[in-house]
Amino acid sequence: MHATDFIVARHDLQQYKVIETELPDAGTLPGEALLVKVVSFAFTANNITYAVLGDQFNYWQLFPAPKGFGNIPVWGFGDVIASKHPDIAEGERLFGYFPMATHVVIEAADVSKHGLRDAAAHRQVAAPVYNAYARVSGDPSFAGRRGDFQALLRPLFMLSFLVDDFLAENDFFGAQSVMLSSASSKTAFGLAHLLHTRRNGIKVIGLTSAPNVAFVKSLGCYDEVVTYDAVTSLPPDSPVALVDMAGNSELRATLHNHFGDQMKYSGRIGLTHRSSSPDEPELPGAKPTWYSAPVQIRKRAKEWGSGGVGTRFGAAWSGFAPMLDGWLTVTEGRGPAAVRQVYLDTLNGRVPPDQGHILAL
Repeated sequence: MHATDFIVARHDLQQYKVIETELPDAGTLPGEALLVKVVSFAFTANNITYAVLGDQFNYWQLFPAPKGFGNIPVWGFGDVIASKHPDIAEGERLFGYFPMATHVVIEAADVSKHGLRDAAAHRQVAAPVYNAYARVSGDPSFAGRRGDFQALLRPLFMLSFLVDDFLAENDFFGAQSVMLSSASSKTAFGLAHLLHTRRNGIKVIGLTSAPNVAFVKSLGCYDEVVTYDAVTSLPPDSPVALVDMAGNSELRATLHNHFGDQMKYSGRIGLTHRSSSPDEPELPGAKPTWYSAPVQIRKRAKEWGSGGVGTRFGAAWSGFAPMLDGWLTVTEGRGPAAVRQVYLDTLNGRVPPDQGHILAL
């Protein structure tokens, strides 16, 4: 039997290919290892960010590929089809970080009732969250359409949750408004939902392109929606914070120059526009800095104690998930041709913001 992988050229993401490799025999698996069939995975603009930052944040190291190519990590579901671990049975379903492939080997460690981690040496270069797998067999919240929403949005909403917590912990850096670029993106509207539900007087402003205005307004979690060409119409004398999902150097410079010292926080989160210059000049106002979710989650895990992050995140997710049926249409695709099409459409910005794609090779 063979495994199939969808891989991309690391330094030219427009180039891709589908390869086949020999599937490991169950008898040759390392001790306590699992052979997992990847059942389905979500693909969003966030996965393109993983690819763009693959070298910087070691994403390319997680699922090895031939020289010059990389396997983009995705969130999804896998079924154990062979197990060398005494506490994990064949047929068990896992939720976590997978390659764009049909199969993967996981070296199971720290196995508990609810989860496990991959202890493979090459996986240890990334934050622990990327090596953790939830054991979800029989869990209705990970089944059917609810499972699709988990794959599409749960990892992104964790980032939304952590950014919301970070801003609130710092009293929004004195800002009266929070601007979210790429407001139609899933991470952005998850954060907008959390900020909106706080109802603490902070104004939530969505920055977006003209074609996405109607969708962003329909979400109901932005107090104001502004197109990119109109951002200088915003009052420049009110303190603001910028959560930058777009990663557009020109837009960021325009906002900083417009608000000057009233730009109290400028957090770089995503790269949906993939228009960042490596040599950005110094800008007025708060210095743009990359936000680190691992730092915040480690901090809160220490402060909130065992299970504290999970309990608070679960409560936040339970308030967010019911909205998704009205916000997103889920489309399913199977096979290399479907994966290729969704990959290229996402890479080139052709996926409408109200669509979510669930795929399998």
